[in-house]
Amino acid sequence: MSDVTVVIACFEYGRFLPEAVASARGQGARVVVVDDGSTGAETHAALDAVAGPGVEVLRLEHAGVCEARNAGLARVATPYALVLDADDRLAPGALAALRAPLDADPRLGFAYGHMRCFGAASHVLRMRPYDPYRLLYRHAIGLSALARRELFADTGGFDPSLEHYEDWELWLHALAHGWRGRLVDAEVLEYRRHPGGRSKLRADRRRYRQSFRRLRAKHAPLYARAGELARESRLGPLDRLAHRAFWGPRPLPARAEYAAQRLLWGR
Repeated sequence: MSDVTVVIACFEYGRFLPEAVASARGQGARVVVVDDGSTGAETHAALDAVAGPGVEVLRLEHAGVCEARNAGLARVATPYALVLDADDRLAPGALAALRAPLDADPRLGFAYGHMRCFGAASHVLRMRPYDPYRLLYRHAIGLSALARRELFADTGGFDPSLEHYEDWELWLHALAHGWRGRLVDAEVLEYRRHPGGRSKLRADRRRYRQSFRRLRAKHAPLYARAGELARESRLGPLDRLAHRAFWGPRPLPARAEYAAQRLLWGR
């Protein structure tokens, strides 16, 4: 995969970094590791250890994960790029699986797949097929998709002002530029669950609704095209209504929402 670059942002995750790098290098990808101002000796040692042929290490002042990823993306010279967090791993064969639809269809902007969680929790997160209307109201893609370099150039990469929902914003921005995605029916990411993790963030519906309003405001012209995207969508009228009324604003408290999901969809 000499025409793929994997950008790995790292902040104090030296104990996990070698696994992330190995998961990409083992599939032939070039790797750019961006240190987001780590101060720990363990991480500094890990950064020194992974640097070498095929692995470039950039060291920055601490500015947040979005800025770190964007700095790494600016170093990409290959046709394809993928962003990976330092505590996660690419699943074996992920890059070949993700690249196949991009090679077959030059109009396609990116490809993504399912995620297997490990660590504090073990389960598979199965992503939904790409649908431009669903994307307006529900984040159903995730971070680690293989994308064309031109997509990152068109969008400018990740918006630091929307951290925690920056990957959703990226795919919305890509849609606004005419890019579409495709789901690959394969597990492509091994996603590390930490004890506690971001469960409190996910349960913070007030923050979610604030971020959703900011997404809509930033991409108001795209949301104004909802009717056009509905004609492209495979969702039925009731499903589209559910996305507008429920998945977008998420009006219920997190606990009630999870209970409703289990009752209605068994998940």
